[in-house]
Amino acid sequence: MKRRHTIQLAIRSGDESGYAVECVDFPVVTLGATIEESLRNLREAVELMLDGVDLAAWNLAPNPSIAVMIELEPDHA
Repeated sequence: MKRRHTIQLAIRSGDESGYAVECVDFPVVTLGATIEESLRNLREAVELMLDGVDLAAWNLAPNPSIAVMIELEPDHA
């Protein structure tokens, strides 16, 4: 089986304020006041989760990159 070279993230507006970022591949979710803060938080959480873990166990290639998808809700007039 071919190992994945990316970790997928999804960003969406938070329920009350700010942004929620969810890792599609792992059970990791973080919040932040801005998109940038949310991404920093999630990157740190993913790095901590994968520290010392066998990436092959998660079907990941060495040094995977992060791919981000932003979910936008349409503005209604």
